[in-house]
Amino acid sequence: MTNKLILFSVAAFSLTACKKEAPKQEGPKTYPVIAVENKNIVGYDIFPASIEGRVNNDVRAKISGYITQVLVDEGQYVTKGQPLFRLETNTLNETAAAAKAGVGAAQSNIAAAQAAVNAAQVEVNKLKPLVEKNIISNIQLQTAQANLSQAQAQVQQAIAARQQASANYKGAAANVDYSIIRAPISGVIGKLPLKVGSLVGPTDQMPLTTISDTSQVFAYFSMNEKEYFDFLEKSVGSSVPEKIKNLPMVELELANGSIYPEKGRIEAITGSIDATTGTIQFRVAFTNPQKMLSNGNSGSIRFPKRFDNVLVVPESATYEQQGIVYVFKVEKDTARNAVVEVIERIDNLALIKSGVKKGEIIVAAGTGNIKSGTAVKPKKVSMDSLVQSVKPKF
Repeated sequence: MTNKLILFSVAAFSLTACKKEAPKQEGPKTYPVIAVENKNIVGYDIFPASIEGRVNNDVRAKISGYITQVLVDEGQYVTKGQPLFRLETNTLNETAAAAKAGVGAAQSNIAAAQAAVNAAQVEVNKLKPLVEKNIISNIQLQTAQANLSQAQAQVQQAIAARQQASANYKGAAANVDYSIIRAPISGVIGKLPLKVGSLVGPTDQMPLTTISDTSQVFAYFSMNEKEYFDFLEKSVGSSVPEKIKNLPMVELELANGSIYPEKGRIEAITGSIDATTGTIQFRVAFTNPQKMLSNGNSGSIRFPKRFDNVLVVPESATYEQQGIVYVFKVEKDTARNAVVEVIERIDNLALIKSGVKKGEIIVAAGTGNIKSGTAVKPKKVSMDSLVQSVKPKF
């Protein structure tokens, strides 16, 4: 009896173990699928850019002197001709006063010389009739005429001396005026590195400040040679100026990732390749009505490129092996891989040149878990919802 019970228990245990080890039959897994669509897509080529004001003027002293007043502050908007700095003028005023006195003395010398001319002329006029009547000799008249010529020459010398004195005075007065350093243009004041008491002069390497006219700004970006020639081939026009004229407006992405509200236009391209960097530079003009942009800002130029009526699939539907891009087409609930040629990848979409057709059903995500010939359970999803769900959020 005991042996029978043991055998029965072993048989029961074996049966239970076999039931647990039997594999469970599972059906095909569910995968999201979409239909290939045609869309109009706008993408962007991105180029780092540096921003400068339309005009940037260094402010320098025309004369040497100590700064006695700084009349503006950094970041302040100034108008052309507005006083910015004052320099010490004690010595300049003394020089100007002396020069002015020199003008007065020169004028007095002219008056004295003119009086001498008048006297000499009277003497000549008196002697002429006496000589004509042979009352006196001609030598006396010639002597008087020589004195007249000498007096007239002294007048001319006095006039020249006055002109020199006037020039000296104008120079001294100009130096006094130069002691007030004014804004050469209207714009925004930059850094003020020098303070009251600093000695400045026209030969200083460091400017007193910089004024930037930022009513309009220029964004500069560069392309390498390949990008430049690709750009020329794709642009409409028979010459570079014509191609520039036909270019679309571009966007400026600011350093914080936001898009500047005003669009810009490419105005010029440098005429030569930089030998050091191997690049060619572009200039884009942006209006700056709110003064949002400053000289020295950085950003990125977004150059638009349109793709009209192009086949698109989600990027998540593609996978790559050994440089070849594939998607999984779904035919009769079976996934089969197909080679596709990708033109561009924009906003989580892959733009397709060949390999699929409009309306074909493809696996939209999870391609890493599938092999060609795998049975799948398709679940149709919206391409837009799928693409939006994987976009990064900042």
